[in-house]
Amino acid sequence: MRELASPPVERAFVDEALLEAAWEPAGALVEEARATEEAAANAGEALRALVRLYGERGLLRLVTTEAFGGAAAAVSSRALCLVRERLGHASPLCELAFAMQGLGSYPMTHAALELGTPAAAELYLPRVVSGEAVAAFALTEPGAGTDLGGIVTTARREGDEYVLDGEKIYISNAGVADVYVVFAATAPPGERRRLSAFAVPADAAGLETAPQPVLGGHPIGRVLLDGVRVPAAMRLGEEGRGLGLALATLHRFRPTVGAAALGFAQRALDESVAHVKRREQFGAPLAELPLVQARLADMACELEAARLLVYRAAATLDAGEERGAVARTGSMAKLVATEAAQRVIDSAVQLHGGSGVDTRGVVARLYEEVRALRIYEGTNDVQKLLIARELLK
Repeated sequence: MRELASPPVERAFVDEALLEAAWEPAGALVEEARATEEAAANAGEALRALVRLYGERGLLRLVTTEAFGGAAAAVSSRALCLVRERLGHASPLCELAFAMQGLGSYPMTHAALELGTPAAAELYLPRVVSGEAVAAFALTEPGAGTDLGGIVTTARREGDEYVLDGEKIYISNAGVADVYVVFAATAPPGERRRLSAFAVPADAAGLETAPQPVLGGHPIGRVLLDGVRVPAAMRLGEEGRGLGLALATLHRFRPTVGAAALGFAQRALDESVAHVKRREQFGAPLAELPLVQARLADMACELEAARLLVYRAAATLDAGEERGAVARTGSMAKLVATEAAQRVIDSAVQLHGGSGVDTRGVVARLYEEVRALRIYEGTNDVQKLLIARELLK
């Protein structure tokens, strides 16, 4: 296993305290995390082992607040970005294991602190932080991706419980998670506040999962809910507050998707620089060819510009700026960084030639992994609409 040099870090919107709290601890775990992934029999086993590792070393304290075992009074988007970028440079699965602990648990943090329903947070977040419990965010359905109004999973109140029925698809950590945040309709179609959210244990009667094969081979699948009973105390926020909770979570994590893309793209650039220095054609290293040099320059410029935008968006969110600014900069960061990463990694494949499409190699894996970033947590096409909407207000 080749030792990885530490990638560059953006300092324009990040102070030394954040670097010490997030970038440095993540960097200290890189080699052990990669070894943990390589030693596992499959992706699901690797993910659970990585979550345990991050919990034991305190890295997961960044995904919630000190009230539930976290590191600070508030979740820092810049800290999440730093960790996702650093781990993304090491391995997409190493990054995913951290990211999903945050995305899957943040609704519980938000519901406890902002919506006055702390029961789920008190029950699950200490276990999420310790790495004992794996979290998942169950939002997407066969008929509801971008259009959350199309959610047809239902939650019917019966006394002190809700009964959940429906199907979720393309859920990261499906089959691996210990707790799912499930979004379901508690009111009929047409009602303004019809969605609610629930913390649902993976071992609940009537809950089943089925894997779905996707690019990259991560643990992703369907979550089937057939008469699943959940205590009313596990509802996150008041009934009908689910849409706002989902959007708050996506706003919090949208810049971090861009940060993950930065990590992937920086690794691709680093691999490319190393390759063209050692690879010789026509009696000289590829690095001496002007076209190769121009391609590397384009890759580096795109990456640096995207990095600034990502951390500006995270800083905007951390500063508590108004909602429109948060939405606009977050969408810009996710859009620009993931599109730039796709181009950078495509160039890396081109520079590697035949070895770039060898599925055993790093750049081929990155090529598979980066594609999904342009789709999940809001497709890039939709990000353009969100940006334009804010501009036209």
